[in-house]
Amino acid sequence: MTLDRIQLLRNVGQFDSVSEGAQLPLNRLALIYAENGRGKTTLASILRSAGTGEAQLVTERHRLGSQHPPQLVLAPRVGPPLVFQNGAWSTTLPGVAVFDDHFVAQNVCAGVDIGPSHRQNLHELILGSQGIALNAALQAHVARIEEHNRTLRTLSDEIPAEALGVNTVDAFCALAEDANIDNGIQEAERNLAAAQSADAVRQAETFIAFSLPSFDIQAISTLLACTLPDLEASAAVAVQAHLAKLGREGATWVGDGMQSVASASAGLDHEICPFCAQNLAGSPLLRHYQAYFSAAYDGLKRDVAQQILALNDIHGNLAALTFERSVREVEQRRTFWGTFLQVPEFTVDTAVLTRAWIEARDGVAEALAAKRAAPLEGSFLPEAVLASIAAYETAKMNIAACSNALLACNAQIAIVKKRAATANVTALVTDLARLRSIRARHSAAVAPHCDAYLAEKGAKTQTERLRAQARDALNNYRQNIFPAYQGVINDYLGRFNAGFRLDQVDSVNTRGGSACSYSVLINNAAVPHTADAGPSFRNTLSAGDRNALALAFFFTSLEQDQQLAQKIVVIDDPMTSLDEHRSLTTVQEMRRLLPRVAQVIVLSHSKPFLCSLWEGASGSDRSAIKLVRAAAGSTFASWDVRQDCITEHDRRHELVTAYMQAANPAVERQVAAALRHILEAFMRVAYPTTFQPGALLGPFLGVCEQRMNTSEQILRQADIAELRALLDYANLFHHDSNPAWATQFIVSDPPSTSFPPAIE
Repeated sequence: MTLDRIQLLRNVGQFDSVSEGAQLPLNRLALIYAENGRGKTTLASILRSAGTGEAQLVTERHRLGSQHPPQLVLAPRVGPPLVFQNGAWSTTLPGVAVFDDHFVAQNVCAGVDIGPSHRQNLHELILGSQGIALNAALQAHVARIEEHNRTLRTLSDEIPAEALGVNTVDAFCALAEDANIDNGIQEAERNLAAAQSADAVRQAETFIAFSLPSFDIQAISTLLACTLPDLEASAAVAVQAHLAKLGREGATWVGDGMQSVASASAGLDHEICPFCAQNLAGSPLLRHYQAYFSAAYDGLKRDVAQQILALNDIHGNLAALTFERSVREVEQRRTFWGTFLQVPEFTVDTAVLTRAWIEARDGVAEALAAKRAAPLEGSFLPEAVLASIAAYETAKMNIAACSNALLACNAQIAIVKKRAATANVTALVTDLARLRSIRARHSAAVAPHCDAYLAEKGAKTQTERLRAQARDALNNYRQNIFPAYQGVINDYLGRFNAGFRLDQVDSVNTRGGSACSYSVLINNAAVPHTADAGPSFRNTLSAGDRNALALAFFFTSLEQDQQLAQKIVVIDDPMTSLDEHRSLTTVQEMRRLLPRVAQVIVLSHSKPFLCSLWEGASGSDRSAIKLVRAAAGSTFASWDVRQDCITEHDRRHELVTAYMQAANPAVERQVAAALRHILEAFMRVAYPTTFQPGALLGPFLGVCEQRMNTSEQILRQADIAELRALLDYANLFHHDSNPAWATQFIVSDPPSTSFPPAIE
């Protein structure tokens, strides 16, 4: 692939928005002429960036004062254009090799010093594309291993120290997952706790059953509903009406009084009132009282009283206190044994239960008290009381279930007692720590860190294998390439007529990476790269030597490149500090290089150098561009190399010859002014001994006249006369011999239109 045109340069270096290059082709040999500061170095950096894809080479040359980023469009001869936009290339131009100040600074020296980076870059240059690929692979693996190590340290630090415990990171991360780890830790903790409290475990009591009394709702309801069916209805109505007048306790008071009638009437032939001793024979209610407060009535009252006593015995305060004490004992035992085994939760809310119990008991007691006050009145337990009893019964069932669950733990308690008696505390502590480490290793907070650590460790192992393979491949390649490179570079140094050679060109491994080691031989004496005193690279090689060495490095690297035929070679101002011989050698080497590469692009401020390349190239293979000033920047323009290759004498001679063939009034003053210069140039060539450099035609003619008719005669008299006439006419058009030269009248037929034979 070759570059066909530079379509657009915008906001970079000296180029504001330049599209003129789209009209100017870049042939196999493309010459770009520019004065210093017009943008040659910028173009070289752009081409280097297009080849490597390194965007910084462009962005760092962002045009000063421009608000927008660089935008570039390069058109290859085949394929889509290369576009640099938004800080990146759309694609790259493969096979670009650039020689410029950047190449020298990277591969040879910075100023006059050779640093480690130069030797490392030179190492890659010597290796060539194949070796660079091998070395890049090796260095990538080395860098990747360092990155692995940094990442492993970071990942290791991210694992909490409290989770690691006494384990190493590798041992901790290698712990296998246990799906039943929580149960295992819980059992281990209980076994350890039991072993550490063996005496307390041996003496501790097991669980015992506990329960709550029930309410006999059926018996209570039957008693409340009980009446005396044989009691006359009229008597019952009369007694109840009278008792209603006496108030709530009236029935009890009257009933007790009826029991006392017999004792109060003892020894009398009639019954008297126990309260007022009046004769009861005439009382209309006495007969009704006797029926109302019969033996059945007494039995009913006794049943009610007994039910109240039973309620107080079974559900009284003492029963509640006894239950609460049992609950406390259960809680204490449950708390104790909960340390050593799985004990069911005690889920009963005793406050709720006690409240329901009291509400149920008080409701039943109130219903029985009402029955006792009015035994003959049928009644029933209110809905609220029944609800309280139901709530109590529900809690009672929960209590029974908890009691049964706790009783079921007694078998496990027996096992705990047996194990605690023979346990090894140290072994249990170690086992518990191991289980806790496993849980911590696979916890949600730690597992991702460990997994990342293990993944990175596995990746490092794989990279280490790749590094070993890459090192072997590179070492095998180095054994062949470095000796060959030394021979080629010394051949180039010989062509450049350099007074030094390179020796012991070899590869060395340094802490910073692979580097090139070599010695500079001057008069067969080795000169070190650096030295605090005495000869060294800095003080023994001139600027021209260093530039010649850089060119030798560059040309040698091209020689070693197996893809040379596909290369685009870019050379920026290679003539710096080179003498005429080395300049000529550079031209010759570039001519020799041209047919072996895809394209050569040369940028220079030296017209003679570029003209030498132009003249040696085929007309169909060459193109020329120049960078010219445009406002505050630069732009592209077509360059007529031929006009810059010919001398001023050639231009004047061509001007006069063309005028003589076809007179052009527009250039006749220039033709008249050119006559004297043409004659002086001709005489300088025809009579170099007499017509010295810088001489003028007038004094020369004076010398000719002096030597007339002598052995040192130069010209014949007729020639001298004709030249004198021509000179006199020509002087009319020069400011040094005619102040009015600019307005001098031009004679269309000058004194002579043909040169004498001696000067033709």
